Amino acid sequence: MFNKEIVLSVLQSIKTTEMITSPSNARVRSTMKLRDATVRRQTGLTLIDGQREIQRCLTARKEIVDIFFDAESFPSLSDTEQKNFELLLREASSQTASLTPLSTRAFSKIAFGKRNEGIVAVARFQTDLVTNFKPCPGSPIFILEGIEKPGNLGAIFRTADAAGFGGILICGKGTDASNPAVIRASLGTVFCMPIACDTVSAVMQWCMTHKRNIIAATPDGDTHWHAGKLADQPAILLGSEAHGISPLWLETANNKTLTLETVALPMHGLADSLNVSATAAVLAYESLRQREVSPEHPQPEST
Repeated sequence: MFNKEIVLSVLQSIKTTEMITSPSNARVRSTMKLRDATVRRQTGLTLIDGQREIQRCLTARKEIVDIFFDAESFPSLSDTEQKNFELLLREASSQTASLTPLSTRAFSKIAFGKRNEGIVAVARFQTDLVTNFKPCPGSPIFILEGIEKPGNLGAIFRTADAAGFGGILICGKGTDASNPAVIRASLGTVFCMPIACDTVSAVMQWCMTHKRNIIAATPDGDTHWHAGKLADQPAILLGSEAHGISPLWLETANNKTLTLETVALPMHGLADSLNVSATAAVLAYESLRQREVSPEHPQPEST
């Protein structure tokens, strides 16, 4: 049961706009349109669904324009959940985000996915071109070409974050990092990782300019995955789920203008390849292992 007094008493010191009750409200409808990739590109805005993901966006100091929350569900939260919700709204407000309470019917129009946490943010978030790419120094990076499934791309961001990668380059036709499903699958780590998105040729040129050795995962790689040189700031290249990397990579390497090594993971069952996010995890942690045992990357002393 909606208790307006409870909501007002908890949020009275937080500046919010008037509650929207109609699902056909203009702001609700314009927010819904951000599920479309074309609208996201045109506006530079995207949707963030979930408290953890919104918190990581705020922590990374990315601009959140609006926050919409289901005010009618607020009284049903536990005291701890209400407190956490309130703290999140206060932080967003302190970073100049507009806070708008919605009825449950109105909120259902902008919520998406099975995990409804009663809050959705609109953030200004787009990836840079490769000319502005500034990965963390001394760390490996991923190059992702034509990754189509948002869940896979988001999972690779989580792996990159966990394994200490310095950034991610995205190229080719595929899912963009601002896709709300990518943000959700990444658990918000997409906001904490240097990212750039550009053409394949532009990414190749960046690798040549910055002398990045490329380790490409292919079904018929020249060496085993654990024998690849993954310790010395490599760029680990992964291709699309259906087609792998494009021939241009190998053609450019054959012309001696690009340093590229191919590695393969053994497949002893019926399937002929691993999911691309699983492959990313295997190679990322092998890179981490090699860095930890390398003289140039000594392990920290135990305390």
